[in-house]
Parts: sequence; structure tokens; C-alpha cells
Amino acid sequence: MDVVIRDVRVIDGTGGASYRADVALDRGRIAAVVREGEGRRPTARRVLDARGLALSPGFIDMHAHSDLALLSDPSHEAKAAQGVTLEVIGQDGLSYAPVDDPTLAQVRAQITGWNGGAPGDTSIDFSWRTVGEYLDRLDHGFDGQGIAVNAAYLIPQGTVRMLAVGYEDRAATGDELARMRQLVAEGMEQGAVGLSSGLTYTPGMYASNAELTELCRVVARYDGYYCPHHRSYGAGALQAYEEVVTLTREAGCALHLAHATMNFGVNKGRAPELLALLDKALDSGADISLDTYPYTPGCTTLVAMLPSWAAEGGPEAILARLQDEESAARIRHDLEVTGSDGCHGVPIEWDTIEISGVSDPGLAGCVGKTLARSAAERGEEPWITARRLLVDDRLGSTILQHVGHEENVRQIMRHRVHTGGSDGILQGDKPHPRAYGTFPQYLGRYVRELGVLSLEECVAHLTSRPAARLRLPDRGLIREGYRADVVLFDPDTVAAGSTFDAPRTLPTGIPHVLIDGRFVVEDGRRTDVLAGRAVRRAGWTR
Repeated sequence: MDVVIRDVRVIDGTGGASYRADVALDRGRIAAVVREGEGRRPTARRVLDARGLALSPGFIDMHAHSDLALLSDPSHEAKAAQGVTLEVIGQDGLSYAPVDDPTLAQVRAQITGWNGGAPGDTSIDFSWRTVGEYLDRLDHGFDGQGIAVNAAYLIPQGTVRMLAVGYEDRAATGDELARMRQLVAEGMEQGAVGLSSGLTYTPGMYASNAELTELCRVVARYDGYYCPHHRSYGAGALQAYEEVVTLTREAGCALHLAHATMNFGVNKGRAPELLALLDKALDSGADISLDTYPYTPGCTTLVAMLPSWAAEGGPEAILARLQDEESAARIRHDLEVTGSDGCHGVPIEWDTIEISGVSDPGLAGCVGKTLARSAAERGEEPWITARRLLVDDRLGSTILQHVGHEENVRQIMRHRVHTGGSDGILQGDKPHPRAYGTFPQYLGRYVRELGVLSLEECVAHLTSRPAARLRLPDRGLIREGYRADVVLFDPDTVAAGSTFDAPRTLPTGIPHVLIDGRFVVEDGRRTDVLAGRAVRRAGWTR
């Protein structure tokens, strides 16, 4: 045996009662689980005394934005230190495969605020073009050793549409739809676990529900799932949820709702309406799951707030419209009066929009301030400040949007199909603390302090439920024969260190994290082990 974890409290991921045991790991698998007093205690080359600690399966981040961080930061402490052993990337319909050269350039420009990697940045060799090549690049990682944590990939529908149709707001032709279906099929065959959409982001938002249904039919053939950032989390939230439930049922495709919440003033206290909608669908046979992060503010790019018509044609077209007085006035009216579709149909409230990061270091003075405050300091209206920032930072600014409601967060996280997802954007001087704190925040604040979930139930939300959604037959449980991706934490002290003032602070109470039976965090310190790989859909896992 390689390692025996002795006298540990096992929280096995089933949601059932914990128990004390010795757990042996060997050659990347859980080799034995011997409950206290029930058999001969295993021995190994290394014995770790874990009395006072809990052992659980590694946490699965169902909504991550580490697409480039996994290739640029071998440490990746933001996730490894939380006990995350698997991330699902390719989220919100925009990522880096499949692409051709022009599409890659556009995607890099559009989501610089999420991931870095702006055009001209040479820190990453963007040598891949297909989904399979990207997954192979993750397998290779750093000098062939791998990456910090495992990663599964969703085919980004917006990128697929960009590649087949372009940046135009129109229906796809028959040939273009056939091309998109082919691209999705190829991505699934190459190991993707499903399809994502960003239906408040261009160009994915230009797709009709009929078009999305056709793509979901392809995903369903491969037993994958559809993960939409749907068309509204604000004024039209319930309708948007109902739309994706309906189209996935028509397509026969499993549905996973990304960062499922009810935001903005119009949705305060309305979580029960969402949960009733989901319960009705589940009770009639729908295959649905969801993820949330345990915070109220959201996080995205400032350019995402703009109306979709202003984004048609891509980043350069957006910049041109912002610099044209007539177009800029129309954008402002949509933002402040009618409520743009980019801002979920709700008129923007500038005092809720806090700049969390910029691409141009010369603009760092606005980071940590709301646009209302920055505008007041400059003696101008917030729109003027926002417009200047968008142009000067070439659309690279990220924001925190303070529009959530705590009662909605708590009610949704209790639901029977809930899983955890950080939606963690790692860019910017003051990123959202969820990037570094989501999983200890669940265990410390919402389990220990607030009692919203029991410890055993919460661990199931973060481990076995997401593993089941990903159709991974040997992850998510402490069980003999399962992969040795595990985390040891102290239930009495585990806590998120990250805050809105100090968002990059690492958590406490998580001394050990193992992937493939190897210590990636040991005694609270990140090792140099790179045990992560691409986790392909069932039949393709390593």
C-alpha cells in the first residue's frame, strides 16, 4: 500500500452517517476501507494519523473558469487549496475549442476578462484547434507532467456558432446548423462531457431555442448534458428557466443549470417559484441538476452588460459603436432605461457594479470601486465613466454585480439536485472571493455556522452528485476501487480565508488533498505534484 489514512472520520459522499475508519490508498485507487473494529488494520509505506480530521471524496467544481489558468499556473492554489480535485471548464458558451485561427482571436479578445490570454499574450502556446487537441494539451500540462487538478470540458455553443455562423444576429442556415451539429458530435467523440451556452453573451445568445434543441439532440446521443447560462437571471428568469427545461426535454437531453439563482430586485424571495418549476419537471421524469456558489454578488465582464445588438460583429465592432456618439447614446438608453438583454432585462444600477479587475494596469485606480463612486470622484455621470473604461481597457474589465439575495441562495442550495460550482474568475486585482473560497465557504459558513446543510449532506452535494451528473463511475465516493482523489479537512475549523477585501487569501482547515493518491496539498502547503489530467466522458477516462 502507498498510504494509509488512520483513524479518520469518513464522510463518504453518499449523504449517509459518517463513520471512523482506516482508508488505504494504492496505485491511485482506494484499496481498502476498514471501519473501526471491523477488521485487520491495513499498513503502508506511509501512515497518516488523521484523528480529528474528516476524509471525503475530492470536491468537484461544476462551474469553473480555469480554461487557461490550468495551463499557465502549475500551482493553481486557488482550487487545489480548497480541496477541488476536478473542475468542469468550457463554461457559459465561450472557450477555446473547437476553433480556427480567426475564431480563436475573437474568443481570446472577448473573454480576456474571464481568463486572460488576450491577443498578443504569448505566455500560452495556443497550438490546439479541436476539443481533442485541447484535452491532450491538458493531459500534457507542464513538461508532460500534467496539471494541478483534473478537468472535464463542455463544448462551448457560442464558440461553435462563431465558427460556423460568425458574429451575426440571424438564424443559422441549414448548412450552418449541420456544421454546428458536426462540431458538437466531434467534440463529444473526442471526450467532452456536454455542451454549454451563454445565452446573455454574444454570439451564443443569437441562437433560437429550435437551434439549441438540435444541438442538444446530438449531446443526448452521447449521454452528455446541456449546461446553459440561460437568457435571463433577472426580469425574465422564470421564463428562461422554463425554456431550457422544455427544450432539453424535447431533445431528450440531461440539463444542468449553471449558477442557478434568482437575482435583482424583481426576484427577491422568489426562489420557491424556481424550485417548484424544477420539482414539477423532476417528478415527471426530467433529468435535471444545478449548481450554485455560496455568495450573493455575481461576477462577469463589464462588456457583458451591453445590449446584444451592440455586440454583433465581435469586439472590434463593439469598440467602434462605443466611440460613435449616436450608437453610444442608444446603448446608454438600453442600459439605463429599457434594461438591456446583457443586463438580464433590468435597468442597470451603477452603484451595484464594482470593478474587480482591468487588463491595462494603468487603469487599476478604479478597481474596488463601484462605477457610481468612480464617476462621482470624476464629477461625471456613471455612463461616461463606464464608456471610457470599456474603450480604454479594450473590453477587458471584470465586475462584481451586487444584485443577489441571501434567502434565495440558501433555499436553492438545499434542493435535492443541487451541486457546488465556484464560477470562479481568477483574473483581476480583486476577483470575486468565490474563486478561492467556495468549497470551504460551504463547509464553514453554511454547514458549521448556519446549519443550512448537514456536513454529510453538503459533502454529497460537492462530490457524488456532480460525479453522477458527469457519468463518472469511479469518482465521488469513498469506496474501494474508486479513484484516490480525496480531501482531509477539519470540520471545526475549515473556513474560507478569501473575502471581498482580500479575495486571494487561501482557506484554513484543509491540510491534505490527494489526487491519484498523490499529495497535491500536504500539511496545508501546495506541493509540486501535477497529478491532474483531462477527464473525458465515460469510455474516455484515463
